[in-house]
Amino acid sequence: MRRALSPVNIFFMRSKTPEIRALSGSSAGAAGVHNRRVVIDAIRLNGALSRAELSRATRLAKQTLSNIIDELERDGLVIARETVKAGRGKPATPYDLAPSGAFSIGLQIDRHVARTVVMNLVGEIVLRRDSNIRPTDPEAGLDHLIELIAQTRDDLAKMHPSAAERTVGLGVAMPGPFDPNLKNRAEDEYTMARWQDFPLVDRLSTAIGLPVSIQNDASAAATAEKMTGKAHGLRHAVCLYLGYGLGAGLILNREVFGGRHGNAGEIGMISDLASRTPGAVMERSVALGGFCARFGLDHADENLFDKIEDLLADRRSDVEDWLSQAADRLSHLARILELIIDPEAIILCGTSPAVLLDNLVSRVNRIRETSEGGAVGLRLLTGHSDPWIVATGAAAEPISRSFDPNYSALLKT
Repeated sequence: MRRALSPVNIFFMRSKTPEIRALSGSSAGAAGVHNRRVVIDAIRLNGALSRAELSRATRLAKQTLSNIIDELERDGLVIARETVKAGRGKPATPYDLAPSGAFSIGLQIDRHVARTVVMNLVGEIVLRRDSNIRPTDPEAGLDHLIELIAQTRDDLAKMHPSAAERTVGLGVAMPGPFDPNLKNRAEDEYTMARWQDFPLVDRLSTAIGLPVSIQNDASAAATAEKMTGKAHGLRHAVCLYLGYGLGAGLILNREVFGGRHGNAGEIGMISDLASRTPGAVMERSVALGGFCARFGLDHADENLFDKIEDLLADRRSDVEDWLSQAADRLSHLARILELIIDPEAIILCGTSPAVLLDNLVSRVNRIRETSEGGAVGLRLLTGHSDPWIVATGAAAEPISRSFDPNYSALLKT
């Protein structure tokens, strides 16, 4: 989340960090949408920038850039900050994103809980709500979700009366896999199969009158990291998601890649060849679902994080063994993903306690240093550790889809 900077701080930071991160605009005759997104993205990455700085960074002609800024200002998406005097040149007016320029709603549907998050244009969380939900009854749950979303929108309207016309969409996130061809899972509460086979997107879109998109929880976590975390500004990154299950959110060329069915990164479903249990998959041995089953914890317990932290602090031998085995598997998966994706960073994040993620990251990096003779290509990084990260990523998706540069936006202009 970015803080507004004073003109003095803006000038000080410019003098220390002259390089501005930005994608190039296009001179194609119908590239207006792409160029708007490039300008918004440059401001999101760097903070407030003047017209001259934006023109140089995006390689857009000065007049083209000025027209875009004027348009964005009229649309309420950017605001002018206080004029800054820097050196001998003319005073410059920095332009920043307007927090209330746009809003989006995120909906997370998990095995026992539904959460809503509202995000503004700069990635700040405006409000959030949660409620219990029955994982095996999507028809009854749909009415519950619609009511939860309506309450969230009412709360938002009280805070920002014009928010309804500036809400760009609803992002939904839930556990995968989504492939309708998967068999023998209709009664599987673990995968929430009945919800995945339910026409959720169409029903929600009709009920609430907003564009609705859906992604798996790992992709949503990656979207959150891309918007406000360790993946912010990176072109290629992998976000290993550790929640009740295990997944990988793939950020390729600054976009979260979902695949044909939205199942890209479902690494938790990979067979765990090191397990003695027939048919075991990776996430049963690594994620919180397996951890809770192993040590008799209730994943729906509101004090779960505290109980996990207590277990880690006790340094029991059985807990240490679980951590070592989980780190071995994560190290193996991280190495495979590094070789396949060649990312700038691999980040471990999730709806897990920070102390657990830190512990696993430390162990994985030690394993890689030892097994690879100290020549580690990428050290694993610790990302967001928050029960709300999936809902946050779900909220970030409509903002990203509406305002981030992407090839589809350029092709559609």
